[in-house]
Amino acid sequence: MDQNVGEGLKEYVRADLVNRFLAKFIDFLLVGALAQILKPIGPLSGLTYILISDGLFQGRSIGKKIIGLRVIVRREGRECNYRDSIVRNLTLAAVVLFSILPLIGWFLFFTVGIIILIFESYLIITDEAGIRIGDILADTQVIDSPRK
Repeated sequence: MDQNVGEGLKEYVRADLVNRFLAKFIDFLLVGALAQILKPIGPLSGLTYILISDGLFQGRSIGKKIIGLRVIVRREGRECNYRDSIVRNLTLAAVVLFSILPLIGWFLFFTVGIIILIFESYLIITDEAGIRIGDILADTQVIDSPRK
C-alpha cells in the first residue's frame, strides 16, 4: 500500500472521495448536535470536537470510524494524534467559530467560511493524494482503513 518516495516521504492511496465527504458530513452533524443539545457550552464543545476529532480512535474521527477512513502522518506513517488533528483542522475550526460568533459570525461564515470550505473541497478533489490545506500544515493524509 505504501512505498518510499524521496527522503522518508511515503506515498499512500487516497481515500475514496464520497466516503471522505460522507465522514466529514457525519462529523459536522455531530458538531451541530453538540451545539444544540449542550447549551450553553455546546458550540464550544463542537469547536473542540472539530479540532481533536482526527486524534480519536487511532487517527479516526467518529465519522471516519463509521465510514472506514483513517488519518495518517505521511512522513512517519503513524496515525494522527491530537496535536496533528488540531493543526490539520484549524481551517475547519475557523469556519465553525464563524458560525458561533454573535452578530458578525454569520456574515463571516457566509463569506470567508464558505470560501474556505469550497477551496478545501477543491483541493481534496483535484489533488492526486486528496491533500487539503490542513493536511499540508500537519503533513497528514486521509486513507481508507479496512474494517476488522
